[in-house]
Amino acid sequence: MLSGRRLDLLDPSPADIEIEDIAHGLARVARWNGQTQGAHAFSVAQHSLLVEEIAAVLNPGWNTKLRLAALLHDAPEYVIGDLISPFKTAIGLDYKAFELKLLEAIHVRFELPAQLPETIGVEIKRADRVAAFYEATGLAGFSREEALIFFGEPEETNLTLTQRLLALSPMPAADAQRLFLERFVALTNAR
Repeated sequence: MLSGRRLDLLDPSPADIEIEDIAHGLARVARWNGQTQGAHAFSVAQHSLLVEEIAAVLNPGWNTKLRLAALLHDAPEYVIGDLISPFKTAIGLDYKAFELKLLEAIHVRFELPAQLPETIGVEIKRADRVAAFYEATGLAGFSREEALIFFGEPEETNLTLTQRLLALSPMPAADAQRLFLERFVALTNAR
């Protein structure tokens, strides 16, 4: 990693995980295999910021620890990339187990439970689907009908967030990295 840490992917140690490496990697990993409109790729860092915000709107009682879990929901992708869901399914359970092992190490590193309660995971996935719907229709060329098939009807959010979701625009990697780090710091300092 750029931090100088050596991360053993088969047996990841929380001590070898740095938030700067995560932010750097996620800001440079393209969602939708890079097949999005705009001058820049829509990054996993930008997506993660959206999911955290959507999760907070859908779950107004969440504390900063749960919001941090939402922000870090795709953190393993800083080293393994963002594989599209059909490909993850084709690879099989071993890939998912590998991804979960890395996520557990990330959670432990940042003082979250290694495994989140199922109800929290369901809520993060719900926010993830809302983000994916708007990304698909606004950036990746999906029709509304196609997005409904894959992601379902998006949950209602507040007007301000819905307007932003309707106007998504990919940002430069440096901006996504900076905003991801700023949000991480805000959430961890608020605990």
